[in-house]
Order: sequence, then C-alpha cells, then structure tokens
Amino acid sequence: MTDVLVLNSDYRPLNVTALKRAVRLLFAGKAEVVHNRDRAIGCISFEMPLPSIIRMLYYIRNGRVRVALTKKNVLLRDNYECQYCACEIDRRFPTVDHVQPKSRGGLSSWSNLVAACQRCNGRKGDRRLEDTGMRLRRQPKEPKHIPFLVVRRHTGDDEWEKYLSLYSVSIERRVRA
Repeated sequence: MTDVLVLNSDYRPLNVTALKRAVRLLFAGKAEVVHNRDRAIGCISFEMPLPSIIRMLYYIRNGRVRVALTKKNVLLRDNYECQYCACEIDRRFPTVDHVQPKSRGGLSSWSNLVAACQRCNGRKGDRRLEDTGMRLRRQPKEPKHIPFLVVRRHTGDDEWEKYLSLYSVSIERRVRA
C-alpha cells in the first residue's frame, strides 16, 4: 500500500496522496511525518521509513470541495443498498438508476441518481416513480464531507482511524470487508 493520509496543520484530514508526492512534501519542508509504516526505502548510505500519515506545517484553506459524481461514488453513498427494496446490491453487477428518467428530462445529478438492484432497475425501467408504485427509501443528496470518498476503497490503515473517526467512514470499512 503506497497511499499516504495528508492532514492539515490542525490534524483534520485533507486528502489521500501517493507516496511519491508525500516524500516530495517532506523533503521540501512543507510537511512532517505523523506516523511511519513498518517498511523503509533507501540505498546503501540512506534509509527512510515509509510514511503512512503526514501533516502539513501550514494551514491549507480548501473551501468546500465537491465529491465527483461517478457511479462508484453513488454506490458508496447509498452503501451498496438498493434504494427501492433495501437489498444488498451484487458488487459484480452494480446498477445506478435515474429517479426521473433521462428520456423524460431527468439529469445526471446527485439528487436524481440512486443505487438500485438489477431487479428493481429493470422493473422501474424508463418510467417515473409515480407510474410504477415504487418508493425511495430516502431522498438522494450530495455527500457533504470530502473524507467520505477521498479515503479510497483499498486504503484505510488502522492508524488512520483516529484521524478519520470524526467523519463517516463506516462505508469504507464495509467496502474493505
């Protein structure tokens, strides 16, 4: 695993970056190591422990960063549960449904896309909810917290947990399992 958790100067999570970028920040004097991994890199005369968590030495004001609207992110937001029947979606064949069909003016937006199992997605088809008698379990909306999706599915070391516990990362834990 070569991803590194980057914390702001106040120890709030900023993002997850590649090891190469983290090392550049360390050597430039812009960050400090908070936690190292068990392994190290180096050559004959130099050895450096691999960082797992780094902290920026100055505060980065980053405003509200929007989460990218992708199929994977919609599925993560909905916790891989069908928003019509509440069953768990088969991860081999995940589907996303437009609540208001595109053919009827529906847009691809956080408020119009939901995770749906293949059965419900096929049953609803190209019709509006009112025409099918189906109901949404909850109204879809855009995720507010960036750590919700910045922590990639294949990351999330145990040492990261205390820095991410303020945010809703339970979805990521379920995805790892």
